[in-house]
Amino acid sequence: MKPQGKKKATIYDLSVLSGCSASTVSAVLNGTWRKRRIKESTAELIQGLAEQHQYTANLQARGLRNSRSGLVGLLLPVHDNRYFSSMAQTFEAQVRSHGKCPVVVSASRDPQEELATVETLISYSIDELFIAGATDPDSVHGLCEAAGIRHINIDLPGTKAPSVISDNYQGARLLTQAIIKRFDDAASPLKPEELFLFGGRNDHASRERIKGFRDIKTELLGHDSDACIQPTGYSPGMTQKAFEAFYEREGKLPRGLFINSSINFEGLLRFMAQHPHETFADIVVGCYDYDPFGSFLPFPVIMIRQDTESMLAKAFELIEETRPAVKIHLIQPELVHPRTALKGPLDSIRDIDA
Repeated sequence: MKPQGKKKATIYDLSVLSGCSASTVSAVLNGTWRKRRIKESTAELIQGLAEQHQYTANLQARGLRNSRSGLVGLLLPVHDNRYFSSMAQTFEAQVRSHGKCPVVVSASRDPQEELATVETLISYSIDELFIAGATDPDSVHGLCEAAGIRHINIDLPGTKAPSVISDNYQGARLLTQAIIKRFDDAASPLKPEELFLFGGRNDHASRERIKGFRDIKTELLGHDSDACIQPTGYSPGMTQKAFEAFYEREGKLPRGLFINSSINFEGLLRFMAQHPHETFADIVVGCYDYDPFGSFLPFPVIMIRQDTESMLAKAFELIEETRPAVKIHLIQPELVHPRTALKGPLDSIRDIDA
């Protein structure tokens, strides 16, 4: 029976049905399984499943792999986020400067959609793939490796390909310290139980940010409790609900807030829209993302701007290497103080009337 909800089977479907890795399935389908020393019985199983479930993806690409298409792909989690949209804008400019054509797609943080999207990109015979913020970068690596496509991870690391990411730990230390220092001249100093972190989930970036937050909080305030960490995932709606529950329980918000991303920051603003702004006159917010509009809210907002330009410059450098080492390359982010609007990729766009 054909997998439910699919117009055609994908490599991921065949991987699940056969119990083999996506890389193994891809090697069988593209005819390189003998070189990989895959058992003939395994190859026959996968080939039978492919025929049974009418697998047809990438057949055109198999015949085109020896040529260069000039297409370079960027796989994003989402588009509707200033950090990722800025990354896309910078990426497109970099690709065009190399005389190639950029292809930017998103997969909505869905691991199955990531694999299906990468299969589609492979079918268009892309030359390289930049994998940004993937939930399962190692499975994406398996598809790219089997298809002979150069690839690299950015934003979130994998274990099988080079990765270029922000130094989330140091960035979190910078942001937490700035939040605490903002209370130096306050009538009463900030207490440990008045500084909370909201947002994020169990991924590399969130874990590093939480570690940096807790380490500097302990150094400067002397104490940090587990209750001060409120993971909500990357969802404005879930973040809003977390603030509503906290406010209903405590009757106020923490004086100091570390918000794990601009997506979570949107959840905070949705919550605040339901209350008079005077209610939050004495809070200080730190957001691990940058949006110039956030800097001009009626309460102090300190931000971390991740250096997408340097991240992509390093990624382009590495992807040109024949066999780059599988390691994580850290790029330092920038602390942005309240009421600050920085220049970005959009500044390079020329008005046609100018």
